[in-house]
Amino acid sequence: MKEKLLLDVETYVADLLNKQLASTNYYHNTIHTRQVVAYILELAHTEDCTEEETLTLLLAGWFHDTGFINTDNGHEEESVKIARAYLSQENISEDTLNQIEQLILATKSEVAPNNKLESIIKDADCGHIASDKFLDISENLLQEMNAKNASNFSELEWAKQNLVFLKNHSFYTDSAKRNWQPKKEVLQLEIQKKIDKLITKANKKSKKTKFGRGVETMYRVQLKNHIELSAIADTKANILLSVNAIIISIALSNLIPKLDNPSNLFLVYPTLILMLFSVASVVLSVLSTRPKISNVAITKEMIKEKKTNILFFGNFSKMSLKDFEWGIDYLMDNEDTLYNSLTKDLYYLGLVLNRKYKLLRITYTVFMFGIIISAAAFIYSYYINMPA
Repeated sequence: MKEKLLLDVETYVADLLNKQLASTNYYHNTIHTRQVVAYILELAHTEDCTEEETLTLLLAGWFHDTGFINTDNGHEEESVKIARAYLSQENISEDTLNQIEQLILATKSEVAPNNKLESIIKDADCGHIASDKFLDISENLLQEMNAKNASNFSELEWAKQNLVFLKNHSFYTDSAKRNWQPKKEVLQLEIQKKIDKLITKANKKSKKTKFGRGVETMYRVQLKNHIELSAIADTKANILLSVNAIIISIALSNLIPKLDNPSNLFLVYPTLILMLFSVASVVLSVLSTRPKISNVAITKEMIKEKKTNILFFGNFSKMSLKDFEWGIDYLMDNEDTLYNSLTKDLYYLGLVLNRKYKLLRITYTVFMFGIIISAAAFIYSYYINMPA
């Protein structure tokens, strides 16, 4: 009789939920109902319930969520109506029906249990808390809430709500406290770790938003422009070096050997002026292209405190390979430090360019005035020494 009744009830409830339950019930469905019934059997056995008490609990467990076919709010009352309508035809006594009604109503989240049976069904209704599949089951509940309430909880918000729920939840039966509470505490730690990981991920994403593609493009373009300007400056300095080297070579090979002739003495001063300005131009050109290497020993603390830039070879050349690898890994893990290094690289490249172009301007000025003064000196010397 008992087994046949339970089998008939299982068939009826499963058919009812499968056919009439909304497709958005991802959590409150046949699967959840079967899980609750299984938890009731486990707790009824460990709590030494009588056969009659177990039957009453199982009947309440099968019907406790059937009201969802009609409504979400107040579904417990609807479940009671459905349970009474069916069980009254199965010759169930009024006392048992009343007891089943109280058990179904006891599954409300805000209701505290008044006796052992109510404690069992409430613990069974939350038995998934001690399940290894809690996170998957929780995702189903989230999906149901989002679909029905048009809510849109983020993964982090939902994890925080789960943690609050677990901290505020209490088991009522001794069996659940003994067997399920430790699993719940382990689950709390896992969810806390998940929250920490999600917060870290969100922070990294925030930093990525701060240092997005536009910022990366800016650094790339500016560094490229600085390098190209540096190459242009070196080319200009090389032109001056070449021109003045040719002038000095011609002067040394053609002009100076002729100065020992008394008739060519008027060329001494113009030649000296030309040589002087050419040598000055060469020296200034060399200074503009002369590299400057830092002698500061880089430490890990300097990298962490953003006091140096290890992306420049002049800085990391004094580091050991192990420290340099650590520094690069640190930059990859800390985008703010990485971009700070790029900023320093851009700044110091600008200082080098400023020095180069200042020296180049002086060099071209010296060369220009040198050529003019030398030419004027040669013309003047020829003029005053021309035969009458």
